[in-house]
Amino acid sequence: MTRTDNPIARILIYIALALFTVYNVLPFAWTIMNSVKLPKDANARIPRFVFTPTGDNYSELWLNMTPEAFAPYGLALILIFFVLVVIALSANRIPAPNSVVYIGCIFAGVIVAVALPDIVNTAEFYDYLINSVIVTVGTLCVSLSIGALAGYGLARFRHVVSVYILVIALAFRSLPSLALVLPFYYLGQLSGLYDTHILLIFCLVAVNQPFTIWMLRSFFMEIPREIEEAAMIDGAGRLKSFVSVIVPIMWPGIITTGLFTLLLAYNDFLLARILTQINWTLPVGIAQFTGGEDPGHVTLAAAGSVSVTLPILVVIIFFQKYLIRGLASGAVKG
Repeated sequence: MTRTDNPIARILIYIALALFTVYNVLPFAWTIMNSVKLPKDANARIPRFVFTPTGDNYSELWLNMTPEAFAPYGLALILIFFVLVVIALSANRIPAPNSVVYIGCIFAGVIVAVALPDIVNTAEFYDYLINSVIVTVGTLCVSLSIGALAGYGLARFRHVVSVYILVIALAFRSLPSLALVLPFYYLGQLSGLYDTHILLIFCLVAVNQPFTIWMLRSFFMEIPREIEEAAMIDGAGRLKSFVSVIVPIMWPGIITTGLFTLLLAYNDFLLARILTQINWTLPVGIAQFTGGEDPGHVTLAAAGSVSVTLPILVVIIFFQKYLIRGLASGAVKG
């Protein structure tokens, strides 16, 4: 791209970028505003930009108790998660492998989240959050485990069969999800797994696996064969060289693929809606507020949307450096 020195052209570019930024940020900003409005303000015929904010929508969404009664528990939760974030950010200063520190922080956060309903009277929307976490983490673990091995195999053992497998995977990924829902539903009824986390995880893995295989294969193609061959000359087997040598090098690419897989599983609506009857996930839980005639559902849907987005923002910010490094390492060779 050629840099322009024309001041008028630069001003026009800045104006276009500013308008584009406002265009993208405005819907989310408007959702945040609606989440702290009273129903009468959110449903006003003339949009109200000056109003008295309230947190009743979030308390009604997440709690079956008054905010005053939840305040001590809320402060304790904020303190616990603040300590976990500080520990994760200071992993390099702790005398333990970084992966152990990260896994320990995640494990502690999961224990707190699972134990919270036994301490606090949470609303049904909190159960949707737990379901989303279980399904997303399960899909992430299975997809990355299978995708890493399959991507490595297809990148190293190049044969006409590998081409057929990649083409079939791409064709399967190009099918609309609606074409796969009924077979998955039928299999769930036959196996007795309907309305379970296991069925939803397996179906999301089946839908997203071609994407992880293709993406991880592109990252493995960038790693020279000589690296693992040197490890095998030193006595390491194929699997040991893969785990000990290739995976540490591939870590940014695995995290990048994992983030995309996380978004696909976390935001899925169609499969979660049809393959579950009670164990809904967050997107399905929000949908129940978007089709009713109750004016209060507008603010609840906005509060739910903001609540669903915040964990993803935290994950993206935390893994930002790995995401950028992975996208850069997976770029097409010149």
